[in-house]
Amino acid sequence: MTDKTLVMQVARDKRPSLLSSLPFFIVALTLLPVLVVASSLLTPTWSVWQHLWDTILPELLLNTAVLLLGVGIGTLMLGTALAWLVTAYEFPGKKTFEWLLVLPMAMPAYIMGFVYMAIFDFAGPVQTLLRAWGLETWGFWQIRSGFGAITVMTLVLYPYVYLLAKAGFAEQSGSAIEAAKVLGSSKTRLFFQVVMPLARPSIVAGVSLALMEALADFATVRYFNFPTVADGILRVWHGLMDLGAASEMAGLLAMLSALLLLSEHRLRNRRAYHQIKGKNQGLPTMSLSGWRGGVAVGICSGIVFAAFGLPLTQLLVWGSREIGQLTPGALAVYVRLAGNSLSLAAIAAVAAVAVALLMASLARLRGGTLSRLLTQVVTTGYALPGAVIAVGILLPLSALDRGINTLTTAWWGFTPGLIFTGSIVGLIYAYTVRFMAVAYNSVDSSLEKIPPNTTLAARVLGASTMRLITEVQLPLIMPGIMAGAILVFVDVMKELPITMMLRPLGYDTLAIWVWQMAAESLWASTALPALAIVLAGLIPIKLLLSQSK
Repeated sequence: MTDKTLVMQVARDKRPSLLSSLPFFIVALTLLPVLVVASSLLTPTWSVWQHLWDTILPELLLNTAVLLLGVGIGTLMLGTALAWLVTAYEFPGKKTFEWLLVLPMAMPAYIMGFVYMAIFDFAGPVQTLLRAWGLETWGFWQIRSGFGAITVMTLVLYPYVYLLAKAGFAEQSGSAIEAAKVLGSSKTRLFFQVVMPLARPSIVAGVSLALMEALADFATVRYFNFPTVADGILRVWHGLMDLGAASEMAGLLAMLSALLLLSEHRLRNRRAYHQIKGKNQGLPTMSLSGWRGGVAVGICSGIVFAAFGLPLTQLLVWGSREIGQLTPGALAVYVRLAGNSLSLAAIAAVAAVAVALLMASLARLRGGTLSRLLTQVVTTGYALPGAVIAVGILLPLSALDRGINTLTTAWWGFTPGLIFTGSIVGLIYAYTVRFMAVAYNSVDSSLEKIPPNTTLAARVLGASTMRLITEVQLPLIMPGIMAGAILVFVDVMKELPITMMLRPLGYDTLAIWVWQMAAESLWASTALPALAIVLAGLIPIKLLLSQSK
């Protein structure tokens, strides 16, 4: 094929076509829920806002601020301290603790929340035992409080900071440390003036991820009677039965999310710290032996037990009792719940990966500023709380259902019913918007490993864009596609806000069942579905650890 023919082939692929217009259609669908929620803030219902301000809004805003402050400080201190411990010191079992400290990521906050509440509440085994020993528990730590919610979320979310801080510490050069020592820096001064500034971008990113998760949570804070703005959306929706008011509350939550993102960007870029590691050794490590090594082991063991071992043990105890009393009817319910969760997760994983593959491939093949901008837009959904996306999708789909029913009634005299809001279409749409970034990052990282000459060779041989994607790129990046699909699958399995707000009537999942049974204090009935969700959450941790080796 001559150079002129190759140029003509590339030019032909760049002409307007259905394939080239798909990214714009995908971006429009991604932006739709955001625009819907944002538009509700431009036309506020002042009477509703006045009622909210006179009733619950000040409490929601204060609780949200307290939650973010507490979780931010807690995850920063715990995650950074543990990352520094396993990076800068050698102690017995260090290699094992490096991955054990990641396990709490598999435990959703709403599961650990009700487990801790069951254990430490007034009627729980801890306070019951204390009273049996003749001790008064009226002054005991009150689990149903903001402090309880902050404690649980810190234990669940610290791995975000731990992983990124650990990577930030590991990337540093030992020469900077040695130079600081030569200049007479003490260990404390060296840590805060050399090590921490170099790792600050990673630590800030980890804290920001933890805060985004805390901001989006509505189930855990409701367990602990500590309502926040995310919980307020469902309270307004269910209490006032006003979807418009819920949309305006969702807009407030979206503004808080945007403020967090802007704060993260500002904190990470206020100062620039550069380092050149090259072939130099990383941070020097110090051996901890004797009682110091025992303290290190005790700290790591205590955190792993509190954040994963204790709730998992309690779930296993409840689960063993539930299995012993399992009836055919209850088994049928669990099978139905598992089937709903698995089918939703599988469909959403396929949809998210398909769209991610299309966007990533076209961005690389087309290139240019516009392609990069489109890919950035479709991956912003992960930064939005699930409740915001759910409200932003429910409003237009409800209007579309009403329009279709009005049209069919006027033209043909029948009403098809709720086509979109009465099916799983809205759920899959919301899941895809929410978790597109997870699939895209996995697919795009695999595409980076394909040599440019492979693509050029396919072009020279006359391959079209679609054929290049399906016959050349797809087989080469299948491991990345599978990893992305698994990550989306697990995220959908444990997703609660979107499922709660967009599920068809009577369509329950494992996460919904856990939420409902925990709200009724039926602990044993939560065990088996909760264990299934936790076990599914271990899959991405295994992938993460295998990739880091």
